[in-house]
Amino acid sequence: MADDRGGEGGVTEAREVVWYEDLAPGQIDRTASVLPETAAIKPCAASWDPQPFHPDVAAGAAHPLFRGLAASGWHTACPSMHLIVAGPFRIAGGRIGAGRDELRGPIPSRPGDTLRVETEVLACRLSRSRLEIGLVQVRHATFNQRNDVAQVCTPTLVVPRRATRAPMSAAG
Repeated sequence: MADDRGGEGGVTEAREVVWYEDLAPGQIDRTASVLPETAAIKPCAASWDPQPFHPDVAAGAAHPLFRGLAASGWHTACPSMHLIVAGPFRIAGGRIGAGRDELRGPIPSRPGDTLRVETEVLACRLSRSRLEIGLVQVRHATFNQRNDVAQVCTPTLVVPRRATRAPMSAAG
């Protein structure tokens, strides 16, 4: 069983707030699951990703890659973000991104899929210009009920420090 910090390869339980000092590479946090509403796939696609194979069942079925109704990748990102924000990896001051290296969807989410997210801490470093924050690179992997990876996002997050230390001077 992992301690509250998680540590190398540890899995954490829900906690109130996470500060930079609480995080370590290899730490993994898992969210609960969510079942995106099938009825939401069509209007979401029609509003935000109106390619015909997302809102239209017949076009999705005829598409050689999808072979059925498939949610837009942006639609998969929305419940994923909800799970991340509501999950155990709650950053003090909220989730603030400093960029992302990756956002990909190896397979589409489909009606009836149940999604969950695992967040792995990849790297932690202190900011060179702002002593009160650290930068933490994580990988959010969204899985369906078959444990297939539906989406991967690798952002760098701005995470406040609990205690800010003054830099040491050259003299001492």
